[in-house]
Amino acid sequence: MMTTKLYPLKFIPILMDKIWGGTKLHSQLGKPMKNMPNIGESWELSGVNNNVSLVCNGFLKENDLNELIEIYMGDLVGDHVYEKFGNEFPLLIKFIDAREALSIQVHPNDELANKRHNSFGKTEMWYIMQADGDAYLISGFNQKITPQAYVKAVEEKKLENLLAKHKVVSGDIFFMPAGRVHAIGAGIMLAEIQQTSDITYRIYDFDRRDADGNTRELHTELAQDAIDYNIPESYRTVYAQKENKVVTAVESPFFVTNVLNLNRPVERDYYALDSFVILMCMEGSATIEYGDNEQEAISRGETVLIPADMHDIQLTPESTVKLLEVYYP
Repeated sequence: MMTTKLYPLKFIPILMDKIWGGTKLHSQLGKPMKNMPNIGESWELSGVNNNVSLVCNGFLKENDLNELIEIYMGDLVGDHVYEKFGNEFPLLIKFIDAREALSIQVHPNDELANKRHNSFGKTEMWYIMQADGDAYLISGFNQKITPQAYVKAVEEKKLENLLAKHKVVSGDIFFMPAGRVHAIGAGIMLAEIQQTSDITYRIYDFDRRDADGNTRELHTELAQDAIDYNIPESYRTVYAQKENKVVTAVESPFFVTNVLNLNRPVERDYYALDSFVILMCMEGSATIEYGDNEQEAISRGETVLIPADMHDIQLTPESTVKLLEVYYP
């Protein structure tokens, strides 16, 4: 008899060729090259129009994420998630490899994005998986400035002088609320968790030119109203490094992210969450044990969606494993 019960779902990565991309997603995470010289992004879990993830394991293979939500509704995503988002999946999950620096950009919050684009805003977080020796990223300003000073700095090509640069190493986490100016620097490979939104205001692109000699469009005025000019106490997310414990690194209205650093089997009970759970493997590998002695493997660079109606799993590391565990609050 064929089972129709939901199970841990894996998806075919959607690869994006980017002018700033590199080869690490292939060489370090095993993503296929697909004749792309510069793979910048691997969209692991996406409900974005024209880029909806397809299942690659089990009896639901080749069904897309949006179809599954339509069929399984709250059983897949959680009842309160389905009530709020319907057939839209609320998060977009990626791996990113920046061989060169990305443009300096900002994303609007929900209110502004809804008003201007009939879209959600974009709050996101980055987990640094690998960084070259001198790699840094940009998050926020290094001093208090006004919207007028920002526009002047862009016009005079002096914006870089006002931005906070942060050297990074593997394991660093940066939370990027909508409105924070940011950019991934050269030599960084990271995992990105974000609201489902493709609204980006590009502020500065280092005067780069494409193959036809054109510079990319900037959105200086749109960004002016979207930027949060406040300076937080710290831009870097500080979290404890504990073995075999659940460490909550990011808690926001849009997603919660825990870090699991395991060297022995750990049981996870998701009953109270009423949400899907996403597991992203940062290091090592593990077996996800569920149901009646059923198993699914997860290894570095893989992402697995645990349906909301799957309340109990056991994570058994091969030797050690580091996972990000993400859900909707």
